[in-house]
Parts: sequence; structure tokens; C-alpha cells
Amino acid sequence: MFILYLKNFTYFVTFCKKDVLYCNKRFFFAIIIMVINMEYKVTTNSEEDTIVLAQNFESEKFNNMVICLIGELGSGKTVFTKGFAGALGIDENITSPTFNIIKEYTSGETNLYHMDVYRLEGDTTDLGLEEYLKKDGVIIIEWADMIKSELPEERLEIRFKITGEEKRSLTITPYGSKYEDLCEDVL
Repeated sequence: MFILYLKNFTYFVTFCKKDVLYCNKRFFFAIIIMVINMEYKVTTNSEEDTIVLAQNFESEKFNNMVICLIGELGSGKTVFTKGFAGALGIDENITSPTFNIIKEYTSGETNLYHMDVYRLEGDTTDLGLEEYLKKDGVIIIEWADMIKSELPEERLEIRFKITGEEKRSLTITPYGSKYEDLCEDVL
């Protein structure tokens, strides 16, 4: 975030009143605050690259971490989750919980709550996201853009774009200082 501070900025306001044009000149102090989200671009050339990236994020994990994955079918969202889960020490087979909506993995170093909200079509009534945000562990949400209004303000968002047979372009956006620090440490 940066602050642009304009002092004694002169402006002219022109408006019509009863078909007469008036011009008003004033001096004022203006503070314009712009929030600029950091954004990181990463290219992975294989599933292994995506897994290594996920492992790097896992190495800096913290309790109640929320990772939102966005991208078309087959873009690497579940591969990322597999890498993260493997680094946690979860040895179960990680698949997208498309029909279950949520899979809970409790056999690792910390709990992992893996959600696939595609089938909810925006209706999160029965999801219980608020309860999961209070549990200890890490939450990874696939198709997070489908429930954007329900997501916590502070989170890590990763957008996957297919750019080749195995090549992916990832746009990583941290929301909140914890996630900004996370990205600085990992990327």
C-alpha cells in the first residue's frame, strides 16, 4: 500500500445551473490511498515443479492458513494439493473432493482440509467454511473463485493457467501481511 499525498491541489468544478455555466476554484488537501496487491508470476514446466512449489509453501505453513486455488480443469490445482499434503507427511492418496466437497486429512504434521467447491455453484450454506476457519490446520480450496464472497480477507490465492502440455503459468496473490511475508520467504 502506498499513500499519494496531494497538497494545495487546485481543481475546477464546472456545472450547469439554470442554463448558466459556473466555475468554482478551490484549494484543498487530498489523500488518496491505493491498495496495491502484490502479485507474483511463476512458471512451472512439469507436475514435479508444481509439487516442489507446494512443498516450499508447506515449509512456511502456519495454523489456519487458507490457500485458494483457481484454474480450469486439469490446470494443476490437485497436483499442488498433493505436493502440499505430501510435505505434511500425509501418505493417503490425494484426489480432488469433487463429489465429497471436503476431505479431511489428519494423519500429517497438521490437519489438512481439502475442499472442492465447484459443485456448490456459489451456495455455501452447507459447507461450514466458518467452522473450518476456526479449526487447527490448513485449508486448501479448489475453485475458490466460485465462493469468492465467502472467503476470508486474508488468504493466499493461486491462479493456474495452462500454457503448454505440462507448462503452467501461476499468478500468486497474497492478501494480508502473513501471506505477503509467506510469499517473500518462498518466492
